[in-house]
Amino acid sequence: MKIKLAKSELIHFIGIGGIGMSGLALIMKDLGFKVQGSDISNNKNIERIKQKKIKVYIGHKKLNINKSTIIVISSAIKKNNPELLFAKKKRIPIYKRGEMLANVVSLMKNVVVAGSHGKTTTTSLISSIFTHAKIDPTVINGGVLNSFSGSAKLGKSDWCILESDESDGSFTKIPSTYSIVTNIDKEHLDYYKSLDILKKNFINFIEKTPSFGKTFICLDDENNRDVIKKISNLNYNTYGTNKLSNFKIFNISQKETYSKFDIKINLTGTKINFIKNIKIPLIGLHNIRNSTAAAAIAFSVGIPIKIIKKGLEKFSGVQRRFTKVFSYNNVPFFDDYAHHPTEISQVLDGVREVYKDKEIECVFQPHRISRLKHLHDEFSKSFKKANTLILCPIYKAGENIKLGFSYNSFAKKIIKNSKVKLILINNNLDLIKYVKQNIYGNKIVIGMGAGSISNWIRDLPKYIK
Repeated sequence: MKIKLAKSELIHFIGIGGIGMSGLALIMKDLGFKVQGSDISNNKNIERIKQKKIKVYIGHKKLNINKSTIIVISSAIKKNNPELLFAKKKRIPIYKRGEMLANVVSLMKNVVVAGSHGKTTTTSLISSIFTHAKIDPTVINGGVLNSFSGSAKLGKSDWCILESDESDGSFTKIPSTYSIVTNIDKEHLDYYKSLDILKKNFINFIEKTPSFGKTFICLDDENNRDVIKKISNLNYNTYGTNKLSNFKIFNISQKETYSKFDIKINLTGTKINFIKNIKIPLIGLHNIRNSTAAAAIAFSVGIPIKIIKKGLEKFSGVQRRFTKVFSYNNVPFFDDYAHHPTEISQVLDGVREVYKDKEIECVFQPHRISRLKHLHDEFSKSFKKANTLILCPIYKAGENIKLGFSYNSFAKKIIKNSKVKLILINNNLDLIKYVKQNIYGNKIVIGMGAGSISNWIRDLPKYIK
């Protein structure tokens, strides 16, 4: 769908404080469009876009969109939002973020990163390689890159590297030249209703890859392997530790601050190639896979192996991806965005691999009632590599539905299935008290979740030192 946009339009973003919405707003502002937006409260994303002179209204009111000619909404916006209702009444054109994004990048060569987990890191790793190759790409990401302290930037080349958003199905509308599918998991089932429907959307996404491009699919993921069997367009390569992968990972070694590995490249019609001694400043097999996906894309577009290795080694990271924030009593505290059982397990697997002799204390805040309701069994088994779990109340993210079971019974289920010591806390004051009394010795602390837990962890030094 082609959206007719004039530079005279006033484009209003409802929910502009979201990481994806704020990134798109920044790109459109840099492209010369008039942009404004609104959100329920202030946050770091809003502070970043205000610095670019984008007007932001705090609170949703119909007066905010009085002069707007186009509305962009995020998947988080409820149907009863007053701005959305007023826009419908006034017949102002309304587009989902994914639709507007697809329109903005339609004339670029796009690398689109899709999948349930690992998208933000993979997008950032590709961006790092392209930047080191002196290709200045446009980047639209779901996390803040340390390299330019933002989630989006307009580049000078015709390349765009972007993280897709599966939450509302609009990811299939984004035109890709190259694409990646990291994995497929039970996520956003409130929208898709079943894993089978989600898989069909990924098949659609993969089959839209043009003949002059390529899709890269992680062969280590069971749902990916299932999807591959059903693809009629065989224009893809695979990557992973699986021995049948076109980009096969081997010789893995992991330390506390980095991982090393090799890639064997086996493509039909070409001689076998290798990328040896790749070093990344990340831990965990999931990040080795993400780096391999980035290397596979870069190799396929003709970036020299030497530059690929440099771009990966010099990667400066993404905020909230196992980010060390401070130490207390010589115990390091980390902040991580993991909010799905698979992500939690992968992070803890990586941490246990390199911090073999340390006690792992995990502070977890579930994000969304619906996610916990659908996946409480999987959550209860995801903390096996931790020693202690400090369980916070649910961050509801505006949801007002019944959980269907008691929170105490969920806590008991975790103790039974993950074999951890569990402490239930009510708020950040309880966390401060717990840390003061219990955090010392040979430990590591990781805050996990997509809600307010990051602020809780980052604010701790103010109260405990």
